[in-house]
Amino acid sequence: MIVVDTNVISYFYLTSEYSVITEQLFLKNPIWAAPFLWRSEFRNVLSFYIRKQIITLHDAMQIFETAESLLQGREYEVNSNQVLKLSQNSGCSAYDCEFVNLAQDLNVPLVTMDKKLLDHFKNTALSIQNYLDK
Repeated sequence: MIVVDTNVISYFYLTSEYSVITEQLFLKNPIWAAPFLWRSEFRNVLSFYIRKQIITLHDAMQIFETAESLLQGREYEVNSNQVLKLSQNSGCSAYDCEFVNLAQDLNVPLVTMDKKLLDHFKNTALSIQNYLDK
């Protein structure tokens, strides 16, 4: 199991420069987990794609349902006190620290392409490529 942030989920379901490598990540480890926050963040990404007319509302709803299925049973509440401490100590957003906190609680890597998380949480966060290389 790995924790993935919303960007990784987005790369998996929406075409981007990281789509191919994210598919490789899924093939290496298809057991993905995330805090419940991923839902709101991913809806926001899908909404942006709808507004830019990159995808239709119907497509967005299907993509979201598929992503829900992928993460079913592996969505978690996080500890607010720990998230706030992580945010204070790192300068990262509380949103981002939810993913860090979950990975630390589950004792699994957080796979992300977020440079700030990769810089501040070297013992927890791995880039997609670094995860694939290990």
